[in-house]
Amino acid sequence: MNSTPATDQSKPIAMHLRQFTAAKLLTLGALGLLLYVGHRAFIPIALALLAALILSGPVEMLLKFRIPRSLSATVILIFFLAATAGLVDMMWAPVQQWYSTAPATMKTIKRKLVPAAKFMNRVEEIRASAGNIAAAANPASPGAAPIVAKAEDSPVLILDATRGVMVSVLTFIIVTLFLLAGGPPMCARMTSAFVDDLNSAHVLDVIEKVRKEVGRFYVTTAIINLGLGLATTGIMMLLGMPTPYLWGLVAATLNFIPYAGPATTLIIVTLVAVVSFDKLGQVAAVSASYLALTAVEGQIIQPLFVGRRLEVNPLLIFLALWFGGLFWGIAGVILATPTLVALKVVAENALSGKALMEFLGPNDPDLDKRKGLQRLVPPIGRKSKA
Repeated sequence: MNSTPATDQSKPIAMHLRQFTAAKLLTLGALGLLLYVGHRAFIPIALALLAALILSGPVEMLLKFRIPRSLSATVILIFFLAATAGLVDMMWAPVQQWYSTAPATMKTIKRKLVPAAKFMNRVEEIRASAGNIAAAANPASPGAAPIVAKAEDSPVLILDATRGVMVSVLTFIIVTLFLLAGGPPMCARMTSAFVDDLNSAHVLDVIEKVRKEVGRFYVTTAIINLGLGLATTGIMMLLGMPTPYLWGLVAATLNFIPYAGPATTLIIVTLVAVVSFDKLGQVAAVSASYLALTAVEGQIIQPLFVGRRLEVNPLLIFLALWFGGLFWGIAGVILATPTLVALKVVAENALSGKALMEFLGPNDPDLDKRKGLQRLVPPIGRKSKA
């Protein structure tokens, strides 16, 4: 008696879900196009949102001591900008030193990579020969001379670039200050205005959980990266690397970017070791020591202190880094991981976020879940044997 109505009701629901999915895909595509076209306007706002999530913890803590949000937000933002400026200033002198010696460094690298250079030159000669053969087979028809675009003056280009950077930095500071001063209640009111099926209290609860989890995640990661930077500095100093504290800063900074950051640091320290040392054993010692540090940090320290609560599927992290860099450059790479982490926290606290949480979650080798998946998969092997 009840089976017939159930089947009748399932068909319109399925059709409704398909229509909703198509509309949602079109909306996401339009949103992605808008973010790509208007990246100059959205990048400082997105970075301000990330900074507000990280810095909102101290603001809310000072609020418990009856310190107004506006005052605490201003003080904390000033300290944050001062620390960032100090970090840039610490890196500026050794970076300028390496930049000034770049021609001699490139000569040294070329001299030590002669076999690889000869191989690449041979490949280039083969490619040029193939291009000449193709050009001889298909001679180009005589046409008008190519139009050479008039190059702009260098001061004009420098002025335009400086103006764009200053406007973005000023936008970042103002938006971050407003977000910190307004706090979660302001974000809840703004978000609930566009959400029909959730009330303001639930939106405030979700925003508060996102703020706490993402802030805790990045504070813990920052402490771990600081330890990695100090350990890298000590190891590079023992191995005789020049400017060892610079490579410690590079390791601590780039380690915020999963996979790509440690790989980039490994390439940098290896190239510096190739330039600085004549023996292959010393170069290998530098690379192996940094690999050992990152292995200990990634396989032992990170899971121990951060845990698996906010871990995300590595494939999704790689894709987010790729598309973030393709859409927004360095800012997209910086925002890729916190965006996934925030989405996972929202999915954990949403009413219908179980599917998204399973999609974003890492591969779980738990035996019980494997047995559960085996129950869902039909025993094809057994049937074929029977």
